[in-house]
Amino acid sequence: QAQVVESGGGLVQAGGSLRLSCAASGQLFSGYSMGWFRQRVGKGRELVTALRWGDGSTYYADPVKGRFTLSKDNTKNMVYLQMNSLKPEDTGVYYCAVSRFVRFVPSVASDDYTDWGQGTQVTVSS
Repeated sequence: QAQVVESGGGLVQAGGSLRLSCAASGQLFSGYSMGWFRQRVGKGRELVTALRWGDGSTYYADPVKGRFTLSKDNTKNMVYLQMNSLKPEDTGVYYCAVSRFVRFVPSVASDDYTDWGQGTQVTVSS
């Protein structure tokens, strides 16, 4: 089982930017995915973005399209979530996760994700 470690959360004003980092141990095969989920107060955990490891193809949830960018570093087994134009509704705990199910597109089903980080808090003030 892979170890997943996030970093980079914090407090930012609306309109600002943050970059989250996530490192995963263990081998990542091309069909695996890494994703970021968030849990906002009073809401369930939701997928924000995902990336298929082999070709770097990505998925973004509608609320973050055009504002968030997910990228990877193959040499370090890391992904980076650049969050721009942040809004108060982006506030929540952000979790990085690894899917070890081989897919031809980024995994978007939360059940696919088996390895989870501890979460990092993102707070956007208005």
